[in-house]
Amino acid sequence: MIPDGSVLVQDGVIVEVGSTRRVENLALARKAIEISAVGRVVMPGFVDSHTHLLYPPAGSFPSDCEAGARTIQSITGLRLQTRARLHLETMARHGTTTVEVKSGCGPDGNTEMKLLRVAAAMRNKPVDIVATFLIRLPRAVSEEMEGVGHECRRISEEVLPKVRRRRLARFVDFASEEWCAGMPLCGPLLEAAGKLGFSQKVHAAGIAPSSAIAAAVAQGAVSVDHIEHATAADAALLAHSNTIATLLPCASFHSDGRYAPARTLIDSGGAVALATNFNPHHTPTLNMQTAIKLACVRMGMTPAEAVSAATINGAHAVGCADRAGSLTPGKQADLLILNISDYRELAHHFGTNLVHRTLKRGELIYEEGEVAPRPARDLRPGW
Repeated sequence: MIPDGSVLVQDGVIVEVGSTRRVENLALARKAIEISAVGRVVMPGFVDSHTHLLYPPAGSFPSDCEAGARTIQSITGLRLQTRARLHLETMARHGTTTVEVKSGCGPDGNTEMKLLRVAAAMRNKPVDIVATFLIRLPRAVSEEMEGVGHECRRISEEVLPKVRRRRLARFVDFASEEWCAGMPLCGPLLEAAGKLGFSQKVHAAGIAPSSAIAAAVAQGAVSVDHIEHATAADAALLAHSNTIATLLPCASFHSDGRYAPARTLIDSGGAVALATNFNPHHTPTLNMQTAIKLACVRMGMTPAEAVSAATINGAHAVGCADRAGSLTPGKQADLLILNISDYRELAHHFGTNLVHRTLKRGELIYEEGEVAPRPARDLRPGW
């Protein structure tokens, strides 16, 4: 974060950060763009490293994965894009510049492909999208182990290779549901994904995430997400690994549920990221500022820890820390200018958009507007 300073940007890349006078002199020498932040805070754009942007679709309330897949099948790809783009624009207005998007509608491979194709079509419009293929086994297969094994083989041998050939996802995420917590499914599926060149994640929701956390660490997963019920032993295991714990305080807030033990994880030495878990039904939150606020007041994180978790740690959780997540020369100029004079004020405000400007690769994609009367001609219907 840079209070009362400036950033020098050239060709969409950060060249220099520092005092106004130093950057002005460099700007004259290099003919670059000077972005002034006098009286405001400049910080990296938020990296929302866990969202369900496309599924379930807005306006539907599927009771199971099969019903949800049928709903997706009935909606055109263009309509899915239009709805999702509205959400992405709202995220950009609230400071998010990189978003992870999961599939995860269940056993229908064709429907999963449709979701991933839509995500691919929206890359860089207006923010960066990182696609994740979420493996969510249908509960129906739990009735017999033979059915579970068949479904896992189908995913490993048919679906994952197809996703890889078409380059539709960077990550594979396994949803460790409570009903399959005692089954050795997570490790083999993650191993199969790794052999195909995918980076791995684990969805460890539920009251018994220990086995999923252990599998994630054993397979070298980039992140393990949710873990509201993680224990001190789980925290110690994560602390001695390269796996990031992605915490979702907005999900706990909307469900009035338990919050992840952020303090235990951090004090044990683990790396923690924050994300919204946006889902149009269960977690209708598009604002990473809200995640930071809740992390501070409900999970015991300091403002500095929460901001780091929402930026550079989130970037590590989606494999883009080499180009995003911090104000470092050589990285993309994904920047926020906030209407506060101290970054710690992010932990004070709730339900307020503090973003004055959002820049993606040095280009302005959102600017706070004036509140003023509009000419009558602007209010006439467009038809």
